[in-house]
Amino acid sequence: MLNRPQNRTCVECGRPYGHTDFAYHAGKIENGPSYWSDRGLLCSAACSTAHYEKREKAGDAMKEPAPDPFERG
Repeated sequence: MLNRPQNRTCVECGRPYGHTDFAYHAGKIENGPSYWSDRGLLCSAACSTAHYEKREKAGDAMKEPAPDPFERG
């Protein structure tokens, strides 16, 4: 079965990857995103915190770090 193309938008606010306000590792888009979870990319520290708090409140907090979404396994 073919894998779906990865959605490259913030899972919290919908900001697209490549937007000037998206946070990148060391500030460079070629280094990849600064934040992500097992559910997708997160554009900022604010969205990362909101995502964590929402999942914790729902009883669905991550148990281990999510793999880098841009590394192929």
